[in-house]
Amino acid sequence: MTRPPGAPGTHETLLARHRAVLPDWLALYYERPIEITHGEGRHVWDAEGNRYLDFFGGILTTMTAHALPEVTKAVAEQAGRVLHTSTLYLDRPMVELAERIAVLSGIPDARVFFTTSGTEANDTALLLATALRGSNQVLAMRNSYHGRSFSTVGITGNSAWSPTSLSPLQTLYVHGGVRTRGPFAALSDEGFTAACVADLRDMLDQTRGNVAALIAEPVQGVGGFTSGPDGLFAAFRSVLAERGILWISDEVQTGWGRTGDHFWGWQAHAAQGPPDMLTFAKGIGNGMSIGGVVARAEVMNCLDANSISTFGGSPVTMAAGLANLGYVLEHDLQGNARRVGGLLLERLRGAAAGLDIVREVRGRGLMIGMELVAPGTDEPCPEAASLILEAARASGLLLGKGGGPGGSVLRIAPPLTLTVAEAEEGATLLAAALKEARANLC
Repeated sequence: MTRPPGAPGTHETLLARHRAVLPDWLALYYERPIEITHGEGRHVWDAEGNRYLDFFGGILTTMTAHALPEVTKAVAEQAGRVLHTSTLYLDRPMVELAERIAVLSGIPDARVFFTTSGTEANDTALLLATALRGSNQVLAMRNSYHGRSFSTVGITGNSAWSPTSLSPLQTLYVHGGVRTRGPFAALSDEGFTAACVADLRDMLDQTRGNVAALIAEPVQGVGGFTSGPDGLFAAFRSVLAERGILWISDEVQTGWGRTGDHFWGWQAHAAQGPPDMLTFAKGIGNGMSIGGVVARAEVMNCLDANSISTFGGSPVTMAAGLANLGYVLEHDLQGNARRVGGLLLERLRGAAAGLDIVREVRGRGLMIGMELVAPGTDEPCPEAASLILEAARASGLLLGKGGGPGGSVLRIAPPLTLTVAEAEEGATLLAAALKEARANLC
């Protein structure tokens, strides 16, 4: 797929219009922001005709590939029949996708409710948990991110993404989301888990009233692709179960096989079984707006008031989700994430070796974080992350950024169809960007 390049200055013109009508706090990447006009496979093109290897996929949303024929065909065919009906009517694509997700979730007697985003999915999970437990107290992880609505901002432990301290919830923040920083960082994995569990018990012993739920990302996304040791949430679950506290696994970024080792992030913590609820979004629609909650029937059916979703579970988005999920399973993209992601992680660690601005390269599957620090220190360095982001874009590679004060972690999450050749190419481009950024740092 090719198109003639646009006129120079196209981006500046659109940027001026953007700034005139959209909020100042609506973040844009790059000193000279770009408009992405089309894509194919793992590549996208901007309005001025520049081609990029996409290692961020619209914040992990273009999970499979740009312009995946199976998805575009399903969307076009469904759009030609009916675009919208709402949940007040039976919706065959919604039922069929719910049936598949219920089985894949691992949650017994599962029910599925569809939303339009991960934020709305987490809102719904919080509504269910607080209604069932009769409590507005929620446990969340430090450094976490769960969305941009009023309630999800109130459980977000990453201050850079939490613009207000006001909240309808009383949130208690738990240790364990960041393995290599904080008071327990020097401990072994076993010691780290034990310390976090002891801290959780101590917090609950001092908490007045019933806690509704713990909500946690198995791998923290906006927080910089950080995680605790495998088994941490299983250890938490044993404490929560003693008190009837629900476990919500936020799988908005970790679901659908992205981590390679597992289809869901919670499966790295499976000793105590599946969570009571899991939330999902992003990749299942491969760019279409799909989110949702899976919960045990007892939990999902606890509401005693009427509710619908106007746009959640729309025929067009459900058709896209069915086609995309089918492609993921039929082509073993989880296995591809494990194999190609392992190669990419190895190459990126090699590229970072000996560079005093890289503190850590971490991740699993095609979910990789590179943490940047000021040269010769352990202090987060947002400037280094920005320099690398710009240098990579100039060479034809798109990356993500997040985590730490101001964003000091590069987030690398290509579509799950990434090839070995593309992984090698991206690693080479990023290695050059690292060296350029180091040379330009004061």
